[in-house]
Amino acid sequence: MNFVKRLYERFASLLHELAKFGSIGAIAFVLDTGIYNLFLLGLEWGPMTSKVLATTISATFAYVGNRYWTFRHREQSGLRREYFLFFLLNGVALLFGLLVIGFAKYTLHLHDGLSLNIANFLGVGLGTLFRYWSYKKWVFLEATEPIPVELPDPGVTQDR
Repeated sequence: MNFVKRLYERFASLLHELAKFGSIGAIAFVLDTGIYNLFLLGLEWGPMTSKVLATTISATFAYVGNRYWTFRHREQSGLRREYFLFFLLNGVALLFGLLVIGFAKYTLHLHDGLSLNIANFLGVGLGTLFRYWSYKKWVFLEATEPIPVELPDPGVTQDR
């Protein structure tokens, strides 16, 4: 049992970060899939246009959630820099989705909603792996100074 406890203590921070990233990702996935289907099946827009718009909207949500919850303990290197890199990397991840959807539609000639949704799901999975790795590497950097777990209560004065 001590082995399991030591293993958990060693990876607790990573596990918590992955759980938060997964929670934000799950909500963003529901947004992305819902908006994709609204545009694709409800408004009958093309699958590529639907995917680009759905990803743009869900990525905006994901940025806010990841910046202010998942990676809040990491260095804040400027909103403009982070936002630019976040959306640049989401653009790269979007290419995974577009390639899979495009392959399904234009190469395999699968035009039905189920096939396009399966392709979307596979593309989101590949993009998610890329995003987690790239956010940690380039967007939400390791803190250079330890960030306190609890911030002091503003109403409490400290004796000097």
